[in-house]
Order: sequence, then structure tokens, then C-alpha cells
Amino acid sequence: MKLTIHIMLLTLCTAQVVNGQVDPVATNILDKFSQKALSAPAVTMEFELNIVDEVEKSSTSSDGKLVIKDNMYKLELPDNIIWFDGSAVWTLAPEVEEVTINEPDTTNTSFISSPDQLFKLYRNGYKQRLLEETGRGSVIDLYPDEIDADFIRIRLLINGSYDLLEAEYKSKDGYIVFVKINNYDLRSRYDNAFFLFDRNKYPNVDIIDMR
Repeated sequence: MKLTIHIMLLTLCTAQVVNGQVDPVATNILDKFSQKALSAPAVTMEFELNIVDEVEKSSTSSDGKLVIKDNMYKLELPDNIIWFDGSAVWTLAPEVEEVTINEPDTTNTSFISSPDQLFKLYRNGYKQRLLEETGRGSVIDLYPDEIDADFIRIRLLINGSYDLLEAEYKSKDGYIVFVKINNYDLRSRYDNAFFLFDRNKYPNVDIIDMR
């Protein structure tokens, strides 16, 4: 599962459908979560990622880190490092010493070309439901309006300070992607260079430009 982990994680962040219905209480929590994240200089998330294949009865676990600043991000996973500088996506596969460069579709408002969608995706295309309040925070389910969507549900756990603690994506084809946030930091600042692939740090990699 070389690329599967980051593909599934980004899928969790990119699901886009239309004509959502809302639960006012859930929406209020999500609005405050969104406002807090979008007003920060950057959002840093260190997480544990677990992908369960219910069909094959198998699972894959790994650690990762995601940093988002404006329309830029850097995602670090064991098999891949991805930089998006606002115009191009650089994907490094260290094991094979290869970098691919892609230009995202500018008409696409998903996470790939608009990282802040991670904090706004709930606004369109979902039925929202506050499932329960626990000692850790609010459990909110998002259900797609579109019956052809490839996922069943996105579940979020947001604490009383409106920080994201957990996210779960359940697909129709038997995959469950579970993300546990170990560190949710809204204080750190990053130069724009942090989101650029530095050729000098990886002098021996082959670069495949798909733009």
C-alpha cells in the first residue's frame, strides 16, 4: 500500500457533494472549529492513521504529519512526502528515489488544490448530525446527500476548545480510515519555503514532471 495511505487520507479531506441539510447544533460546533482553524497562522496535525479493509480482514497503521498554511500544505507519511506550494503538487517516494510533479485542476475546490477545504467541507453536501456529547468532546456525523458517493459517513470528534481530535471515513467498498490526532497545533508559524520541494535535499531522486 505505497500510495494507498495518502490517497485514502486525502479522500477523507476531499469528499465533495451538493445540497446538504444541517443540524443547527452540529453546524454551530463546526463553524467554530472552522473559524478557529482558518484564523490561525497555520494548522499542524501529527496523527496516527489506521486503514481497515473489512473485506480482506486486514489493517495498515502509520504515523504522519500534516501542515496547512493558506493554500499550501506539506503531508509526511512513511512512504511519501507531499508538498503543495499553491501551484504544483510534488510527491516524493523516498524508497524508489522518485518525485512526480502534478498541477492540480484549478476548477477543483477539493483539498488537493484548496487545502482549507479540510475545515469547510461540511458546509455543502452533507446531512449533519450531532451524534453525542462525550467527556472528550462532540461526535458529529456527516452523511453525503449524493447517493452515488463512494463513502457512507465521515465522523468527527471535536473537543470543547474546537480542536479536531479524531476523524473517521467509512467507504462503501469496505474501507474504514481512522485518524487520531495526537497534536493539533494552531500556534506554529512556517515560512513559505517549508511548502516547497528542495532539490538540494534530495539530489539523487528522479523527477517526473507531469504538468
